[in-house]
Amino acid sequence: MARYEDLPYRTCVGMMLMNAAGLVFIGRRAGGIEHVDESHVWQMPQGGVDPGEDTWAAAKRELYEETNVRSVEKLAEVADWLVYDIPRTIAGRAWKGRYRGQRQKWYAVRFTGNDDEINVASPGGHKAEFVSWRWEPMKNLPDLIVPFKRPVYERVVKEFAKLASA
Repeated sequence: MARYEDLPYRTCVGMMLMNAAGLVFIGRRAGGIEHVDESHVWQMPQGGVDPGEDTWAAAKRELYEETNVRSVEKLAEVADWLVYDIPRTIAGRAWKGRYRGQRQKWYAVRFTGNDDEINVASPGGHKAEFVSWRWEPMKNLPDLIVPFKRPVYERVVKEFAKLASA
């Protein structure tokens, strides 16, 4: 197995889905070895970018695969790639030990549909990644994510804060 320091980052996208009131979709993860307690099991939709896939296309695909949502309007994106490392204690078990973390391109979108479009139980015919969901004030997001992803969420909130009341 490669040394932790030599492992690459998995290329991913993240989506901040906001409703008309400026609240953000968060889903309660169905599971994962990275979850250390019941308080930090919430996250925004995110997922991998396929080889050759455009990040915006990947973001819309991942959003649909995790939430069933297609009714969105693009609002903004974080110009930089945001990076986090997974803890060394789980690096060998997450993603089959192939990555040390993720490099993510983040997008903010306005949800233009109705809440009944959201279906985390059987989203877009894919395996459920969330067991429940809710709308949450943007400022609360960093406190709901696993601690090692918190700096990314803090940056995403900072970048998109002006959209919460737009």
